[in-house]
Amino acid sequence: MSNGPTRAMIMAAGLGTRMRPLTSDLPKPLVTVAGKALIDHVMDRLMKAGVKTFVVNVHYRAEKLKAHLAQRKDAEIIISDETDSIMDSGGGVAKALAYFRGEPFFHANSDTLWVEGTRPALERLKLRWNEREMDALMLLAPTVNTVCYDGRGDFMMDADGRISRVGEQRIAPFVWSGVEILHPRLFEGAPSGKFSINPLWDRAIQKGRLFGVRLDGVWMHIDRPSAITEAEHYLADLARSR
Repeated sequence: MSNGPTRAMIMAAGLGTRMRPLTSDLPKPLVTVAGKALIDHVMDRLMKAGVKTFVVNVHYRAEKLKAHLAQRKDAEIIISDETDSIMDSGGGVAKALAYFRGEPFFHANSDTLWVEGTRPALERLKLRWNEREMDALMLLAPTVNTVCYDGRGDFMMDADGRISRVGEQRIAPFVWSGVEILHPRLFEGAPSGKFSINPLWDRAIQKGRLFGVRLDGVWMHIDRPSAITEAEHYLADLARSR
């Protein structure tokens, strides 16, 4: 195992509106795929990569999520409470930055799910991470290697792994998988309160400090109830073929 971040921020405060009716009374991170809650899928992957402390932000149906997390005794879990006001993708991380003590950390959406390729994706992220030249290192999935995803992609990536955006109405070959390593410096000069992380990524792109690693497995986009069925069928077919 290579050295790397031992702390992670998991984003779990969203409303999960596209997942209704499953989320009518349940936070999206507790929706199950293949018999396991989404948040447990990503936590288990991060723990295998050496993460020992998790910071989880909560908002919608927060008590149910906190009760679920309290049952896990295999890691330190810190709750970042956003029940009064949801902080969005950037503000949620900024609110919790003190927990990372100025050190790089994993940042993950609570609904990200993927099948590994030849080598564990998070180990490849750790090996590629270089805090001298990077503010963020994303795990990027080729749009052709996805399940339940029909979007236009997010990013381009050059041979050195530097990430760039594409123009409007253009199709990008890579989509962010929902996992990355961040350095706290990404948030220097960030606004206070609720804000998106996207402008911070764009600033890192302008500085040449946003990098990516290509996922050599398959990423599953769990954004609606039908995606759960598709993902479970894919996983079942994969298990039968092995």
